[in-house]
Amino acid sequence: SLEDLVSSGVKDIGVVVGYFGDMIREFLGDGSGFEAKVTYIHQEKRLGIAHAIHRGIEEGFLDREFIVYLGDNILSDRVRKYVEHWLENGSDAHILLAKVPDPRLFGVAVLRDGIVVKLVEKPKEPVSDLAVVGVYMFRDPELVARAFKSLKPSWRGEYEVTELIQWFIDNGFKVTYSTVDGWWKDVGTYEGLLDAVYLLLDRAEPRVEGEVEGEVRGRVIVEKDAVVKGVVHGPAYIGRGAIVERNATVEHYVSIEHNSKITSGSVSRSIILDNSTLDLNKARLVDSVIGSRSQVKCSREAYGDIKLIVSDYSTIIL
Repeated sequence: SLEDLVSSGVKDIGVVVGYFGDMIREFLGDGSGFEAKVTYIHQEKRLGIAHAIHRGIEEGFLDREFIVYLGDNILSDRVRKYVEHWLENGSDAHILLAKVPDPRLFGVAVLRDGIVVKLVEKPKEPVSDLAVVGVYMFRDPELVARAFKSLKPSWRGEYEVTELIQWFIDNGFKVTYSTVDGWWKDVGTYEGLLDAVYLLLDRAEPRVEGEVEGEVRGRVIVEKDAVVKGVVHGPAYIGRGAIVERNATVEHYVSIEHNSKITSGSVSRSIILDNSTLDLNKARLVDSVIGSRSQVKCSREAYGDIKLIVSDYSTIIL
């Protein structure tokens, strides 16, 4: 999300933090590593996206037109062309839409004659198959503040961004939209995260900057300070400082993040987050997400496929 915004010309970025905020601050810093300036906005309680936007206004960070880009969304296309479309339209609010097979899982937009007339959060009936993507654009922070003051918490105790935008529609302000051309993934679930990894790796250009003592086959990225002693089949990503030992095999569609280590076994269609260690013996890890600073160890000769969804700082012994 951050890189997408920067490449679209947005360099002044506010990051709303709360739970795990210190980890986010540690990772992003002041934004200079991304060629941006990052300001942190604290949201003490998770009261919804509309409330997070309002916190940015309260802190004085949002004082002109702005874009809201949810951190768990990934788009194959850059948002630049959608921002340009919005600025050309001169509308008060602009949303992105994408066709989805099951609209019951998303907030959706109802259109009439090319105009957004209603937003419905997770509809039980199929009123629209156009999901609202987690990117929103607003022209005037003062209007957003007025809209927020009219909101009440939803059934889940949050101030919903769909209701915020509905206020603009109901009060006669101009709300426009763009339809996303490429793919869009909400990575708030492990399935969505894995799908995004697969799609991103499909676009990967091979690059080897680390040390390869074993073999890399196909489209493989090996970052600086990474070491491959075993075999890696692309598409795959081996992050900075990661190690694939001699008895380990990385199969297709695997992302091994920085400083992680695979000492034995096979990994396929999975993401291994930073500073984790896998010692799988003869087993094969598939369709899995291993959180940061975790350890997975097969203490005996287990064969066959294993699927794990593991949070950060976990230890799994099989």
